[in-house]
Amino acid sequence: MVYAFALLLALIIMLVITPELRKLAYKIDYIEKPKVDSERKIHKEAKPYLAAVGIFGVFWVVYFLVGQEITMKTLWILVGSTLIFIMGMIDDWVKIRGGDLKAWPKMIVQILACILVYVGGVQFIGFTNPFDGSYVLLPVELQAVLTIVWLFGVTTVINFTDGMDGLAGGISCISACTLCVVALVQGDGEAALMGAILVGVCLGYLRYNVFPAKILMGDAGATFLGFMLAIISLDGAFKQATVVSIFVPILALGVPIFDNLYVMYMRMKQGKPIYVGDTSQVHFRLVKKGMTQKQAVQVLYLVSMCLNLSAIILFMLRI
Repeated sequence: MVYAFALLLALIIMLVITPELRKLAYKIDYIEKPKVDSERKIHKEAKPYLAAVGIFGVFWVVYFLVGQEITMKTLWILVGSTLIFIMGMIDDWVKIRGGDLKAWPKMIVQILACILVYVGGVQFIGFTNPFDGSYVLLPVELQAVLTIVWLFGVTTVINFTDGMDGLAGGISCISACTLCVVALVQGDGEAALMGAILVGVCLGYLRYNVFPAKILMGDAGATFLGFMLAIISLDGAFKQATVVSIFVPILALGVPIFDNLYVMYMRMKQGKPIYVGDTSQVHFRLVKKGMTQKQAVQVLYLVSMCLNLSAIILFMLRI
């Protein structure tokens, strides 16, 4: 009931404050202007940002209201996610004003946030051998590398997925549902609570972001969602994982992960910079094949649901 209450509370608050954030965005001119020369920008009219403020704020307000115990690990997660959010807001502000922030400052801040969370106790330390039940503890150096790569990678791929109305929010919502269920079964109440709140936040945001979107979350919202999904999966799905069930969180986040691995491969093959945005993501490719934006998003929702169902089945097999 606690998790259901947290989900519902986050949903209600998001539904209430998002229209107000939309009005504020227009008032302070925090609006994405349409760019006719950019093939990545699908909006033909100005769209207000600031949904990220609601996503970030509502998540932590609900967590501190409902959470029964606030640990040092939680505070480190708060610090790391705040860095991610602030860097995203700066990036969004620069873009809104017609500029383009370099990739390196964003990468440095995001990696720093990942390191802080790792130091705070969010770690992938090993896995269970399914044959004899023994626990394989990884070397500390490998623990650090794998944890930071996972945190940074998921943060990045969710951000790259935010290219069409309702896409990143919907994919994040579906993934958060699966990760919440897995965390509950694993007995990790903190990760399960975060997952439930994230579901509520995403649902409230989607009410105003599905096609045609009334508000956008920008990089600040997308990177925050990705960062929190990565943390929830490390604390829940990866904990006590076996060599097979270790693929549960990978499947749960399968659409953005597999798509962006393909995109990175193609960019390297063509000699293009990996971190520079283009229209090679699957949602753009589907539109080029003749789908409408709405149809492309619905197809990716369906694929994500199938992958998440596969993740749950794999988790239930306990192998």
